[in-house]
Amino acid sequence: MTRQKYNCQMKFKTRAYSIYELGQRSSQEDSLYPPFSEKPSSGSLFILCDGMGGHAAGEVASQTVCATISRYVEEHPRDDGVFGEDDFKAALDAAYDALDARDTGDEKKMGTTLTFVKFHEGGCFIAHIGDSRIYHVRPSARQILYVTRDHSLVNDLIELGEMTPQEAKSSRQKNVITRAMQPNEPRRSKADCLNLTDLCEGDYIYMCSDGMLEEMEDHELVNILSLPQSDSKKIDVLKGATKDNRDNHSAVLIRILSLNEEEPNRLGNATNESNENKVFFSKSRFTLFVLALLLLLAIAVYLLLVWR
Repeated sequence: MTRQKYNCQMKFKTRAYSIYELGQRSSQEDSLYPPFSEKPSSGSLFILCDGMGGHAAGEVASQTVCATISRYVEEHPRDDGVFGEDDFKAALDAAYDALDARDTGDEKKMGTTLTFVKFHEGGCFIAHIGDSRIYHVRPSARQILYVTRDHSLVNDLIELGEMTPQEAKSSRQKNVITRAMQPNEPRRSKADCLNLTDLCEGDYIYMCSDGMLEEMEDHELVNILSLPQSDSKKIDVLKGATKDNRDNHSAVLIRILSLNEEEPNRLGNATNESNENKVFFSKSRFTLFVLALLLLLAIAVYLLLVWR
């Protein structure tokens, strides 16, 4: 397994709030890790999945992937405190295997999107499959620094110039995704992965299912996250703005409360310097001891010559 080296060690403190709404559906097919709570949580690992394939199938797919990946990552920490693409791929493979084992053989296969966020000593590793999104927002600059690219048919058509963003919103094909996690597929969909390092205290990482974006533009999201209000108030504003949405809609709002950066091996370097200083002082004391002996010997010889 290839392990990437990083120029600094990042120590994060986070606080996360979640949204978990049914919309106008009768069942909830989204899944979150950590599980939804009205109270804020903290930690380094966050997952959001949006299931599809019908009532039970979508729920099973999203829960299976969410539970398997979270368990695998929590049970396989690295000694060096970092997390990379190889680590994620191992967790993703475990989730695909779990999906395969739960395949019912129905013609309409169950499936799920995936958004994944892992804070580690080398930054913030993110990955996604499907049209659920991850945003990196800096409210101090009222700016989106990064947003994932939807794996969807309308997004492909927009990029090809065959459809405008405005046309995409009302298109009958807007819910067709080009990548998803499904069981027993000949080729497993790959995730787009990125490690974010341009991070500051006060930044937000915002994960959401497509249901959160039915009636919300990116600039509206930035405006809400830039409000001079507490995070819990911002969550209330987001809930209010999406209360009439038809689909299940879930989100996780993660705020970076503090970020400390240290040079790697600084402790090791300090120890080496300390050892070098000890060696230097030991050599210095030995040299002084030898000089003192030579001086005493010279004095003794001189006294002998004088008293003769």
